[in-house]
Amino acid sequence: MDLTSTSGGGDPRQIEETKPLLGGDVPAPEGTKMGAVPCRRALLLCNGMRYKLLQEGDIQVCVIRHPRTFLSKILTSKFLRRWEPHHLTLADNSLASATPTGYMENSVSYSAIEDVQLLSWENAPKYCLQLTIPGGTVLLQAANSYLRDQWFHSLQWKKKIYKYKKVLSNPSRWEVVLKEIRTLVDMALTSPLQDDSINQAPLEIVSKLLSENTNLTTQEHENIIVAIAPLLENNHPPPDLCEFFCKHCRERPRSMVVIEVFTPVVQRILKHNMDFGKCPRLRLFTQEYILALNELNAGMEVVKKFIQSMHGPTGHCPHPRVLPNLVAVCLAAIYSCYEEFINSRDNSPSLKEIRNGCQQPCDRKPTLPLRLLHPSPDLVSQEATLSEARLKSVAVASSEIHVEVEPAGTAKPALTASVGNDSEPNLIDCLMVSPACSTMSIELGPQADRTLGCYVEILKLLSDYDDWRPSLASLLQPIPFPKEALAHEKFTKELKYVIQRFAEDPRQEVHSCLLSVRAGKDGWFQLYSPGGVACDDDGELFASMVHILMGSCYKTKKFLLSLAENKLGPCMLLALRGNQTMVEILCLMLEYNIIDNNDTQLQIISTLESTGVGKRMYEQLCDRQRELKELQRKGGPTRLTLPSKSTDADLARLLSSGSFGNLENLSLAFTNVTSACAEHLIKLPSLKQLNLWSTQFGDAGLRLLSEHLTMLQVLNLCETPVTDAGLLALSSMKSLCSLNMNSTKLSADTYEDLKAKLPNLKEVDVRYTEAW
Repeated sequence: MDLTSTSGGGDPRQIEETKPLLGGDVPAPEGTKMGAVPCRRALLLCNGMRYKLLQEGDIQVCVIRHPRTFLSKILTSKFLRRWEPHHLTLADNSLASATPTGYMENSVSYSAIEDVQLLSWENAPKYCLQLTIPGGTVLLQAANSYLRDQWFHSLQWKKKIYKYKKVLSNPSRWEVVLKEIRTLVDMALTSPLQDDSINQAPLEIVSKLLSENTNLTTQEHENIIVAIAPLLENNHPPPDLCEFFCKHCRERPRSMVVIEVFTPVVQRILKHNMDFGKCPRLRLFTQEYILALNELNAGMEVVKKFIQSMHGPTGHCPHPRVLPNLVAVCLAAIYSCYEEFINSRDNSPSLKEIRNGCQQPCDRKPTLPLRLLHPSPDLVSQEATLSEARLKSVAVASSEIHVEVEPAGTAKPALTASVGNDSEPNLIDCLMVSPACSTMSIELGPQADRTLGCYVEILKLLSDYDDWRPSLASLLQPIPFPKEALAHEKFTKELKYVIQRFAEDPRQEVHSCLLSVRAGKDGWFQLYSPGGVACDDDGELFASMVHILMGSCYKTKKFLLSLAENKLGPCMLLALRGNQTMVEILCLMLEYNIIDNNDTQLQIISTLESTGVGKRMYEQLCDRQRELKELQRKGGPTRLTLPSKSTDADLARLLSSGSFGNLENLSLAFTNVTSACAEHLIKLPSLKQLNLWSTQFGDAGLRLLSEHLTMLQVLNLCETPVTDAGLLALSSMKSLCSLNMNSTKLSADTYEDLKAKLPNLKEVDVRYTEAW
């Protein structure tokens, strides 16, 4: 009976590494250059079946203790002992059983396994593995050939990785270590095992090797990076390796390794990373890589080409994770520029103290030296000076904080503030840039200044892509920058380009992000408005933002009220300078009775009459008001139906031709009216029923109706292009008792919300919608 060992032969499953650990030289392929990625996968390419790396499993075990010369005799005479079932675990160092009894009472160390072979012989148990150990043999019998091969390759992998960990933990000659790293990489690339740990294990070994040997030369750094590059094509580098890559980017930004090896690694990170919070060093590596690109001769042109490569040549980026990952890297980099100032907040005057100039900081124990500079050398009491002076400017440098004060007699009156209130004022109050308020300027060091310039420029590049702009606006809407950045004139001036791009975008989901993300919180609209911390253009950007907001769906009482309460002065100033948008704003405030104070109303009228465009628009307002009074005078029909195919202009002419103060029921069904007719509908004081069936009336019109026709009881929106965005506004029309939303884009969630907020709603038609 023949004993056949299949450890040799041509079966690709049974290929063993022929190069010993720390063995002979392996010649590099001809033509390999520094910076290129040498991939020798073809040398050991393993085709055929693929297996998952086993960590544990059930298998039959038999152990034979014998001198090696007796093995063939024992097997030939069929003198095999009994088989024991065991649940074996392939740990990092050894093969152990979950029930350490019998044959597996002691674990088998990988260092003790001399060889692993596939065995088979006639008239004997099949699917066996032979593990050669000192003084005996361990036989493992699997249930089938696939499982046997899976055990075979997993054991070989564990054994090899264990040996490489030991060998590379004590390096002697680095040229030999480099050859072993290349062999390790080839072993991972050609393994028939398919598992994340197959590529991660070699990377972790090299990562540990580098972290424990920090005295390597630059050339050795580059050689190691090139050697492990093939593994990084489909794997993120582990944290310690990221630290090593960051160091290389900082020390050798012009190295070809950065361009040729790191570029595909960073591209993969940006395309596939899901959460930088779980792996912050990936973000740091990406940040240092981009800074290294910026150090090249072409500088920002190289960075721009990299951003273009991440977006792709088409009009829509195919990788949804690229933009949020790039924004996360930019925000972290910008935050790092101001980190020193942020960390010193507790040791420097608070923003409230800077604003009020009323507290003496000398009792603090700052880590940064605090120096108060007084314009008058004969001031006796520093405390008295602080109590009688207001802040003029604060210049923050990296080494010390300078606070300059100006006597109260020469300062303009400041905004009133409650000194007794200990709560921190909001951002606008703290960092107001105005002749009547204090200013705060921050000076960065050269390196931080270059970093800031690079990443603000990237934000500009991102805002230039139409498909990225909505998501970018949404990500930046909460203003995710520290207060120190918003107090830095250079930063806000450079970021103004991004805000301008948002203001110019006609899409509502973009320009609506200029407003605050919630009530009581500042938005870009507030920061770049006159008197805001970032305004440096006398309100040009502010006027642009108001124009785009008013041109979409923000011509509402709520928006006008917010302008009247917070920005009436800037609006009047810009209107006085002939800005048409601001003139329209002031006219709407008068038309909708936003301003209650008579003196303020008269001042607005004087402002309007001081310019040609204002005077003309005010005269048109007066004419509309006279028409409105005629329209609202009691009389006229109670029911009115417009002929089909009527337009907005037809409705306007009809309503201006007589008195409709008694009109309660208006049908515009099957006409061509749009949301533009809402401006005429809101002037019907007695309207209770409105039929808009099969018209082009949309969300913007619904928002306007919801603010003015609060007494409307019946509304038919069947087959209109309204969506959830407009239908949600109907929640303020508490008198609605009948609502037809048949064949609209109503969602189930919006329907439930409307039912909860409209207590008088009795008749509802939601057929052919998601809520049906």
